[in-house]
Amino acid sequence: MKKIRVAIVGAAGYAGEELLRILTRHPQVEIKIITSRQNAGKDIAEVFPRLAGTGLTFSMPDVNRILAECDTAFLALPHGLAAEFAEPLMRGGIPVIDISADFRLRSLEKYKQYYKVDHPAPGLLKDAVYGLPERYREQIRKANLIACPGCYVTSVLLPATALLHAGLVSPENIIVCSLSGVTGAGRKVDLPYIFPECNESMRAYAVSAHRHLPEIEQELAVAAGVDSVTINFVPHLVPVNRGINSTIFMNVTDKFTPEAAAAAYQEQYGNDPFIRFLGNGKLPDTKHVTLTNVCEFGFVHDKHTNRLIVCSCIDNLTKGASGQAVQNMNIRFGLEETTGLL
Repeated sequence: MKKIRVAIVGAAGYAGEELLRILTRHPQVEIKIITSRQNAGKDIAEVFPRLAGTGLTFSMPDVNRILAECDTAFLALPHGLAAEFAEPLMRGGIPVIDISADFRLRSLEKYKQYYKVDHPAPGLLKDAVYGLPERYREQIRKANLIACPGCYVTSVLLPATALLHAGLVSPENIIVCSLSGVTGAGRKVDLPYIFPECNESMRAYAVSAHRHLPEIEQELAVAAGVDSVTINFVPHLVPVNRGINSTIFMNVTDKFTPEAAAAAYQEQYGNDPFIRFLGNGKLPDTKHVTLTNVCEFGFVHDKHTNRLIVCSCIDNLTKGASGQAVQNMNIRFGLEETTGLL
């Protein structure tokens, strides 16, 4: 089978590095182009020594070169900048897999509210497919613009949407408390994220204002079949490199039983290779999912409050970003979903 020729635009960040880690070992991929304005001209070993010997060199981003040499492009860029590349690449006829936030939200108003700028390419939103494979697999197979979900979002949607869809929990009064490793902030020099500020410290941030909040609410509403959902979302920074642990508090409905919840998960995810449902009373641990594309979750029914407490863990750089992007690529190009990801 002919290998898929790929470009990674923005390959020097954490998401780009994770794409390189995965794709250099992917048996059906040939990495043709890796771009970084800051590192253009450098051998990959100068930036990522562990990838020495792959023969890759960073270059300036060049849409025409990507169109001439590649079958698909991953965009590992900041919001706003990704759209500048998505538009000409799609016009040129290659599928785009975007890890940024530019095409996740359907509402232009929400985008402006949370990202503080007008949407850079509103005309492309109608073409974007939300890249959560476990819910949108069939649409992804034919998509030419795949908008990969945010990391916090993935950790919440996978355990919560199946229960909402089954009517076992209420879409009202949902509370989410999430803890993320420091790589979730991106590969940048910024005082709050340097070692002395993060080590031996835990703190909440962006309470009620995190950019992933409208994305979570958007997809929970779709799963529940309602117009809108409003939740409390409290993210925390914790002193680990990678991993997310999310705890989701939901009111149960009259249809709920622990057995019904387990059955809903089996029906939704029984054949999904990257979902690990632990069961009633069993809770996940980030150390079991780091460097994997797995989402692991379990639940406890708190009879004292009659609320369901669901805990989930993912690796924010793999299932929360680049691994999920590769999973989307595998689906889009007709490969086994697990190719290069086990």
